[in-house]
Amino acid sequence: MAVELNELRDQIDVVDKQMLELLAQRLALVEKVGEVKSEHGLPIYVPEREAAMLASRRAEAEKLGVPPQLIEDILRRTMRESYASEKDSGFKCLNPELRSVVVIGGNGQLGGLFGRMFKLSGYDVKVLGSKDWDKADELLKDAGLVVVTVPIHLTEGVIAKLNNLPSDCILCDLTSIKSKPLQRMLAVHQGPVVGLHPMFGPDVPSLAKQVIVYSDGRGQESYQWLLEQFGIWGASLCSMDAQEHDHGMTLIQALRHFTSFAYGLHLSKENPNIDRLLQLSSPIYRLEIAMVGRLFAQDPNLYGDIILSSDENIAMIRRFHHCFGEALKILEGKDKAQFVESFNEVSEWFGDYSQQFLQESQNLLKQAHDSIHRG
Repeated sequence: MAVELNELRDQIDVVDKQMLELLAQRLALVEKVGEVKSEHGLPIYVPEREAAMLASRRAEAEKLGVPPQLIEDILRRTMRESYASEKDSGFKCLNPELRSVVVIGGNGQLGGLFGRMFKLSGYDVKVLGSKDWDKADELLKDAGLVVVTVPIHLTEGVIAKLNNLPSDCILCDLTSIKSKPLQRMLAVHQGPVVGLHPMFGPDVPSLAKQVIVYSDGRGQESYQWLLEQFGIWGASLCSMDAQEHDHGMTLIQALRHFTSFAYGLHLSKENPNIDRLLQLSSPIYRLEIAMVGRLFAQDPNLYGDIILSSDENIAMIRRFHHCFGEALKILEGKDKAQFVESFNEVSEWFGDYSQQFLQESQNLLKQAHDSIHRG
């Protein structure tokens, strides 16, 4: 039996090496694709091409008796690497006549990411850091695009200093709130203005499939090329009114970050053995505690600024606290019938999204489970 098993394992090793060689060939081809896209100004992410390719491979896999989801998982993971490597080829510059791009806060992580992307596209990039304001006039006098990316509580104050930009200079910010920065930019600058919110962190390997929200301030015809440049980088653009954006962020960011903060705070006071929790955890709990723990590996000032950025956030969290209390009353009364009724009401509110989210989460949980090593 041992001999037979070893022979089969040797054959598997040979196939694995062949798979590695094929992956290396695919990545080499992708690199050439990136060069062609860079030369012709094509976006690195084309959703129609990706969807058609995955559908074709799934159908081919089914004919061969290979689970379609298996080939899709492999290809999606491969494509993620491909998108990251394609950016190394650089990007076509859509506005070669643009004067310098000045990134205020460009020494920070997000500012650094956008600075690199502009450089990869051939733009002249300058950084105005917190210690550079004595030479701000020199840096800004010939700016064609100014990008403000500083902590939320500093944003409006920094924008207020930008009252002497060239009249045709594009002024934008990357803040996670939009209404107040946009109003301030419109007040201090008479040229093109747009509010931007990258819905991702600075650690993304590529901007492919990443969302950038933009709120128009003034002169979209003058900054349209900028939106198209983001598209070439692979980003998906989402146009949204600033107030609508901020209301959405109350749920998407402020409430979510606060609940993670409160849960982490509670865990620290209960003081369980995290190693034991991980040994006992299902993939869904491990993913949950990982997302909570992720918050506490980052800058508390950033998350404090996000949560405290508006009274609307605090009001929303207060309503959540009330709802939590109402749910607790159901448990204290041991009223299972009321629990089921409330559960069904929420399920009805989610509608078809419940099944969609169930399927999406199952895929995430499979990936989370695959990454676990249990000794």
